[in-house]
Amino acid sequence: MEQKAQMILVDSNVLPIVFLKVLKAKKMLSKGLAKNSSDACKMVDISRSAFYKYKDKIFLYEDKEAQKTIALYFRLSDEPGVLSAILSELYKHSANILTVNQNIPIDGVADVTITIRIDKQYTDMKNLKLDFAKINGVVEFKRI
Repeated sequence: MEQKAQMILVDSNVLPIVFLKVLKAKKMLSKGLAKNSSDACKMVDISRSAFYKYKDKIFLYEDKEAQKTIALYFRLSDEPGVLSAILSELYKHSANILTVNQNIPIDGVADVTITIRIDKQYTDMKNLKLDFAKINGVVEFKRI
């Protein structure tokens, strides 16, 4: 009888080094720093058999308490540079932009929805709202 998989959270300092190397190889593959798993294994100095043994069993934990995903709604004037200014402002506030959806402008105004991931420690939503209000061409802004 097969046992159901059980997830546990473990401090990486107590794990065998092979687990950390598998995580590093997976990251290299996903970012395109290695052409294939064989290259990634050579770069982190593990065997391919070890990589394949653990690659579908080991995942990096993302602290959901430290990060927050937020959806923002804008009505923007159909003018060059308005959306670019908003994206620049998000960059200044260290937001990771996940999605940008823009509708075709109607009557000179376009609806835009942007989904971002922010670090709760470093992003102040009040200041972000104030900075959006300063951008020429922002007709409306709200968090959804």
